[in-house]
Amino acid sequence: MRRFILGGIVLAVTHGGALAIGFALGVYLLPILTAPKSPDAAALREQAQAAVFTGNFQRDLRGSDFLHWGEGSVSIAPTRIVHEGKLAPGPDYKVYLLDRFVEHEEEFLPIKHTARLVGDVKSFDGFVLDVPPGIDPAAYTTILIWCEAFSEFITAARYR
Repeated sequence: MRRFILGGIVLAVTHGGALAIGFALGVYLLPILTAPKSPDAAALREQAQAAVFTGNFQRDLRGSDFLHWGEGSVSIAPTRIVHEGKLAPGPDYKVYLLDRFVEHEEEFLPIKHTARLVGDVKSFDGFVLDVPPGIDPAAYTTILIWCEAFSEFITAARYR
């Protein structure tokens, strides 16, 4: 009888672990599998020509790690933000504008209420994002990409 109970516990733990790993992989992979096609490099370059400000996302920021990073150039125009580069794929990425540079979630969370949400990032090999009416990028200095689902810092760039 003890062998039967022990076997049931082992079976429950191993199957529960497999279920948890499968769920975590699904949360991570679903945005990658459903991501729209990224704009091609020529279209990104063309859109970036209207930029008033530019900055660079770097992989080596304090809040970035092997699962949460971004690299490449970002061009900011009054009505559009263009990223030419790569982002670590993940769910629920948001672009925020800030009045100061931060490089870790510990620095961002206390000032998140002052940040301006620009919109969602759906592609990971460059993106073009329209700036909503009422937001003036010239009033800010930094662009930040944030994973809303897991409260994770992805990357940031000072553009002014």
